[in-house]
Amino acid sequence: MKEFVKVKRIERMKSFAKGMLFLSPSIILFTVFLFYPMFKTMYLSFFLTNSSGATTVFVGLDNYKAIFTSPLFVQSLKVTFLFVLYTVPGTIIVSLFLAILANEKLRGVGIFRTIFSSTMGISVAAASVFWMFLFHPTVGWLNQILDVFGIEAIGWLTDPEWALFSVSISTIWMNIGFTFLILLGGLQSIDSYLYESADIDGASYVYKLFRITIPMLSPTLFFVITVSFINAFQTFGQIDMLTRGGPQNETNVIVYSIYQEAFMNYQHGAASAQAIVLFVIILILTLIQFKLGERKVHYQ
Repeated sequence: MKEFVKVKRIERMKSFAKGMLFLSPSIILFTVFLFYPMFKTMYLSFFLTNSSGATTVFVGLDNYKAIFTSPLFVQSLKVTFLFVLYTVPGTIIVSLFLAILANEKLRGVGIFRTIFSSTMGISVAAASVFWMFLFHPTVGWLNQILDVFGIEAIGWLTDPEWALFSVSISTIWMNIGFTFLILLGGLQSIDSYLYESADIDGASYVYKLFRITIPMLSPTLFFVITVSFINAFQTFGQIDMLTRGGPQNETNVIVYSIYQEAFMNYQHGAASAQAIVLFVIILILTLIQFKLGERKVHYQ
């Protein structure tokens, strides 16, 4: 009996070692690019640092107290939540509308599918330059169109009332390609017999949309909403290219605030504290979303 138990134990150890061998590349990558930076950030958030990022003085929670009493950080929190509120629903609604159109069996619809998904292949830098020209106060196409209708030119990126909205519009356009493709794939996975049964019963298009399409698409919608939600909190590229957090910090989202603290002000401790706060915010809101949103997901 003891021999049998010993053999079983050896077999389990061999199986475990073999599994760890296959997992080792992923474990190494996660450790180097995820776990180590995360714990390093947590460590730095409790210290003051010099310009090279080396720790100098342990300050405990003082960095956290400082950022929550800072008007600039509070402003960046407000801007970030507004940015998420503008971009996530806008991206989902526009992408869903385009996906429903592209899912129709019409001649030449493949061309429109390519056009709608094309933004996914454009880098953030290139797209930002494109929108920078559109938003230009004098030669930009948007203000030229307004001028045709006799409307006064708008400072899309220089007016504090318009800057965040303008960046949000460009972000929605950049994110449409990926979201559109995922939603289109979800639409095409819905069984056609559901629509055939509804047609036999004489159901209208609107009835089929809200009673069949949306419920059956809910797992895909839940995925794209979650991903878009997290990505919106982590937006940086277009902010840096278009406004650099201005004017008057009206587009200074948390990620850009972290960048400023770390690489412009060389306050790596304060930047790390902001990064931890951002991580906690995303984690809590994502858990809430899973808790509340998954109840409404309908799986086939």
